[in-house]
Amino acid sequence: MQHSPIKVITVEREYGSRGGEFAHHLAQRLGWRLMDSELITATAKAAGVSPELAAKYDERLDPWYYRYGKVFWHDSAYPMTGLADEHVFDSERMLKLIRKEMEHAADQGNSVLVGRGAACALACVPGCFHVFVYATAKAKRDWFVQAFPEKAARADQMLADQDKRRAAVIRKFYNQDWCARSLYHLLLNSAMGTEAMIDAVLGATGLSECSVGAAAHQIGTVGECT
Repeated sequence: MQHSPIKVITVEREYGSRGGEFAHHLAQRLGWRLMDSELITATAKAAGVSPELAAKYDERLDPWYYRYGKVFWHDSAYPMTGLADEHVFDSERMLKLIRKEMEHAADQGNSVLVGRGAACALACVPGCFHVFVYATAKAKRDWFVQAFPEKAARADQMLADQDKRRAAVIRKFYNQDWCARSLYHLLLNSAMGTEAMIDAVLGATGLSECSVGAAAHQIGTVGECT
């Protein structure tokens, strides 16, 4: 069976697994464009809102009472007298716009996309390789305590809550189990270290890293080497 050359890598990650850091280093080694917070910025621009507002809806569902009320807004018996959907910014619109940005990135190629259901959004797009990064409970707890020492007592709960929110978003918008192995080509335990993780991805995809100079020049843009 002939496979399309890999042009996009998606990185889904457990909170605290340092999957975002891995994605950054992977993009740098490949000389590819990294799209993590960049997805929020691009979505905010498309929606005409501030990046700060868009960030509040990132990987979150709208409150249940908002979603319940929205059902009535769309009911023909209760016509919404306010703004049309394209003028309302909420989690649903955020996800739709992010999906468009991810699809656009896939068309361009040479991109590493972080989280936000990218593996689901691009599941049927040729040339996409999907990675899931996880970590032990202790490793995630140690990271959290170091990053947020003032919240150390609530580390386990906050780590679990963030992953639950991410899973709920994927279940709602893609009807998929966020951590289902069938969504991904490669599962990586971050305990193996960033270098070993990158080597595993390069080996699995057949990609080659850019030279140090080229990678430093290309990061944040669409790289020319694969």
